[in-house]
Amino acid sequence: MSLAKQITELRREKALTQKELAEKLDIGQATISQWENGLYEPSASAIRQLAIFFDVTADYLLDLEDDFGNKIRF
Repeated sequence: MSLAKQITELRREKALTQKELAEKLDIGQATISQWENGLYEPSASAIRQLAIFFDVTADYLLDLEDDFGNKIRF
């Protein structure tokens, strides 16, 4: 799954709007929208912030591991 879809899915699982997530991360709502629409990708520090907020690993966000924490092999 793409990073954009991961962010969208995790946000929806927490029943947050883009605006609410943006407020919690102290960033603009337009930034969340751009990430979710695949227009831009978050920086490494933003990925870290997202991983902490959603209680997942950065590897999960980047689709390098599955839902069970197993590394995906290419």
